Amino acid sequence: MKGKRAIWALGAMSGTSLDGVDAAMVLTDGETVFEFGPHAYRPYSAAERQVIRSALGRWPKEPGVAEAAEVVETAHVEVLSRFSGAEVIGFHGQTLAHEPGGRGTHQAGDGALLSQALGVTTVWDFRSTDVEMGGQGAPLAPFFHYALARFIGATEPLAMLNLGGVGNVTWINPWVARPEDRGALLAFDTGPANAPVNDLMQARRGIVQDEGGALALQGQVDAAVLARFLALPYFHRMPPKSSDRNDFRLLLDQVSQLSDPDAAATLSAAAAAAVAWGAEHFPAPVSRMLVTGGGRHNAAMMAELAARLPGVAPIEAAGLNGDMLEAQAFAYLAVRVMRGLPTSAPSTTGVPAAVGGGRISRPDSAA
Repeated sequence: MKGKRAIWALGAMSGTSLDGVDAAMVLTDGETVFEFGPHAYRPYSAAERQVIRSALGRWPKEPGVAEAAEVVETAHVEVLSRFSGAEVIGFHGQTLAHEPGGRGTHQAGDGALLSQALGVTTVWDFRSTDVEMGGQGAPLAPFFHYALARFIGATEPLAMLNLGGVGNVTWINPWVARPEDRGALLAFDTGPANAPVNDLMQARRGIVQDEGGALALQGQVDAAVLARFLALPYFHRMPPKSSDRNDFRLLLDQVSQLSDPDAAATLSAAAAAAVAWGAEHFPAPVSRMLVTGGGRHNAAMMAELAARLPGVAPIEAAGLNGDMLEAQAFAYLAVRVMRGLPTSAPSTTGVPAAVGGGRISRPDSAA
């Protein structure tokens, strides 16, 4: 992609909550966001979700991985084929394992297959280069968060918090010229968000989530469990840092003796407490924390956040779509990759220098 030209990009995200595939279009030149286009959602069936869940924590060629990848690819082709007019697709895939400093990072799904199936150039495998260069490989949405801060006309530092399966937060100074420049961003995974609550509900009640936080609102937070949780080594590491969906599985053991409402309340509070702990690292205070991801629909989690931090509000308060923001991010990042621009920096993933990740696959007709 030559020159600074705005194009329609289509992004897709299958997150650690394992709910389904979000897809959305963005008009961007890889720096400025000009317009948002149509979007769609394709949920996973219970059977598909179980195939993916059984492969969590596994690496390429291990049992169950090929089956999970097939589910992910099929779902993506199905939802992405509903769109037209995209010049590039940003395909994140489904994270099965994430171990920066160890075995690396593994997102199931073949972008080359999608490119052939859809006939559109596809950017994928966004995280591997960052990890190979010594970064955490996550979070990757911060550069998009920076563009969004400019889009909404932010005039002072603010934070954007994504409450997916894992939580991640971006502190943004919109006055710094570029997202890769020193002082523009600080980003890191806060810790668990929806994943423990979802796993609890699946294990105890056979349902995928605590809808709206209704069960948690009936319970009491166990302060002792919360204190043990915040004593974990992860919370004493300086950012940037990232975590895997399974890094906090012990939380479920900690609430095993609690009633369903108390367990749900405690896990929701743990997600909020992790965010508040992380906010201590912000370079400057923020007056607004805009929340995206499924967790913003959990009234218990949002109440716990509001009790700990100022200016907490769903991102819709700024006129943005919290359900589609991650998909939009990978549309935006795909254009950056096509232009050879960085997608992460020392302040977002801990990589030694700003780096652009992603592999580019073109269909036969465009090869």
